[in-house]
Amino acid sequence: MTQRLKTFYLNSVIPQLESSGNYKNFYEIPKIQKIVINRGMGDASQNNKSLEHSISELSKITGQKGVVNKAKKAIASFKLRQGMPVGVTITLRGEKMYAFLDRLINLALPRIRDFQGVKSSSFDGNGNYTIGLDEQLMFPEIKYDDVDQVRGMDISIITTAKDDQEALNLLKQLGMPFQ
Repeated sequence: MTQRLKTFYLNSVIPQLESSGNYKNFYEIPKIQKIVINRGMGDASQNNKSLEHSISELSKITGQKGVVNKAKKAIASFKLRQGMPVGVTITLRGEKMYAFLDRLINLALPRIRDFQGVKSSSFDGNGNYTIGLDEQLMFPEIKYDDVDQVRGMDISIITTAKDDQEALNLLKQLGMPFQ
């Protein structure tokens, strides 16, 4: 089953971008390549249960199991040794990517308290957009009673756009609520 946001992109966004931009080829039209969700876990090296709980929360949100990131170097002041877990990363592509982006835009972001829109200054210069969320409770899959600690996450939307203006136009067309 094709995701709702993907059919909207194929049927509405591509013709609008094609008519507005000066694209010589169909493959020059920007699209979303992948979405990377990252959560750093400072206490994961001491508390294995919080790491497992974080992986299960992100799995509920995305529908895909996360990869545990391990420390590359030992840092004595943080009580961190090489190989200890420090975070969780999930990379979404294809149908799961469109499903997650649709839920993020239409369900999760409007549930943020005093939400005015996301900043349009969070582009990296290459057409990629990153949002930092303070808590996981805005997603409807997370039950408030099951949360042991409120943790944030970083969501990076990687596009094939050449510059930030093309990516901004693409995300606006998809319905991202900018300020």
